[in-house]
Amino acid sequence: MASRLSTPSSIEITIQHGVGVIWMTRPAVRNAIDDVVIAELTRAFADLDRDKMVRAVVLAGQGPAFCAGADLNWVKRTAGNTKQAHERDGKALAKMLLTLDQLSKPTIARIHGAAVGAGVALAAACDIVVAGTSATFSMREVRLGLVPFAVAPFVVRAIGTHLARRFALTGETILAAEAYRIGLAHELVQDELLDGAVNEMLGHLIQGGPEAIARTKQLLRDLDGKPITGPLLAKAAKDFAVVQASAEAREGMQSFLARGNPSWHRGT
Repeated sequence: MASRLSTPSSIEITIQHGVGVIWMTRPAVRNAIDDVVIAELTRAFADLDRDKMVRAVVLAGQGPAFCAGADLNWVKRTAGNTKQAHERDGKALAKMLLTLDQLSKPTIARIHGAAVGAGVALAAACDIVVAGTSATFSMREVRLGLVPFAVAPFVVRAIGTHLARRFALTGETILAAEAYRIGLAHELVQDELLDGAVNEMLGHLIQGGPEAIARTKQLLRDLDGKPITGPLLAKAAKDFAVVQASAEAREGMQSFLARGNPSWHRGT
C-alpha cells in the first residue's frame, strides 16, 4: 500500500516501496507554478531528502501537462510589484530548483505534455528525464520580454551552450523526439508506457547503495566542468580509500562475492 502524506493543495506526495512521488496537482492551469507552488515544492524536496525511508524521488504532473511554466494569474498579480519583491520571487524559484538539483536521492522527471520555462528547468534539474511522445519543451521567456535567469543554468548543463542558445533565443518548441536526440530527455516512450518506463528506471536505481548514490551525485557535481588533473585524481584516490572502508561498501562487496543481495536491495 502506498502512504499518502498530508500535503498542500498544489501538490500530492505518495511514498511506496521507498519511492517518493510528488504530483503537481493543478491540472486546470496545466500545473503552472506560482509563489505557493514554489514554496510547497521546495519544502517537499527537502522533506523527502531527509526521509531515510525514501530511496528515490519522482516528479510528475497531473492532467494534460507536466508544467506550463509561470501561472499567468500570478504574473498579473505581481506585475506591479517592487524590484525587491521580484527579486524575492526570483530567489525563491532559484532555491526550489537548486534544492531539487542537490537532492542526495536520485530523481526522475516524468514528462508528458508541455514543459515550459520553469517546467523545463524542473526536468533538467532531475537526474533522469523520462518523456512520453506527447512531451514538448520550450523556453519562451524572450517572447515575453523576459530572460530565463534561473532556468538557463540547468538547460545549459543538460544540452550545452550552443543548443541552449538556439532554443533560449527563439523560444521555439522542442518536440519529444528532438528532446531525446539532444539529451534533454534520457528515455522516450509512448505516453501509456510512461509509468512502466519510470518503474524500470527505479528498479535500476534501488540496486545502488544509498550512501554510494549520494556520494556519486556529489562527485558528479564536483567534477562538472573541471579539467582532469593530477591533484584531482589524487583526491579521487583518497576519497576512494575512505569509501572502500565504509560499512556499506564492505557489505556490498561481501554480498557480491557471496552472490547475494545487500540489505538495501533486499529491503525493497
